[in-house]
Amino acid sequence: MRITLVGSRHFGVITLEMLRNHDVEIARVVVADAEDRLAAAAKAAGIPVTVQANSKNVVASEIAEGTDLIVTAHSHARIGRDALAVSKMGGIGYHPSLLPRHRGIAAVEWTIKEGDPIAGGSIYHLADTMDGGAIALQEWCFVKKGETARELWERALAPLGQKLLGDIIDHAVAHGSLPAVAQDEQFATLAPKLA
Repeated sequence: MRITLVGSRHFGVITLEMLRNHDVEIARVVVADAEDRLAAAAKAAGIPVTVQANSKNVVASEIAEGTDLIVTAHSHARIGRDALAVSKMGGIGYHPSLLPRHRGIAAVEWTIKEGDPIAGGSIYHLADTMDGGAIALQEWCFVKKGETARELWERALAPLGQKLLGDIIDHAVAHGSLPAVAQDEQFATLAPKLA
């Protein structure tokens, strides 16, 4: 299975390392910033790196030829329809909430701000609606009383994201497809930007 990884920062780097430990070929890494630590890690591993022409969008020409699956890991760029169309199975991303709850940026912060006793992570299919694609895999965790967003992310949600991404990659390799359960829009929330 050939994967194009689109991402950034620490979560992008640990996703790259996780993928290297699975039965996949990382055909290309796509980043918004050539100086990002994910770009450096990919170059050190001998993986081709492409810097997005537009930091807000990823286009078809930036996806490696013969890509079976696009995986996003801490990317705020929209993966365009043309880019998804060149990938055999489209694209997936990890969102640190129980989608459709807390769609958008700052999901972990909104989990804390709303006082949610339960959080979780979702592997979802990339789609036109922000964080609105079908769910491929989802798992929950408790939120500790008094826990900050950073503490929740580091303790539970980042490791959960790696586990779920690994599990869904293994599923895709074994079955050549991904589960897809539509999100229930009656429970959708879009997290506004925090002040």
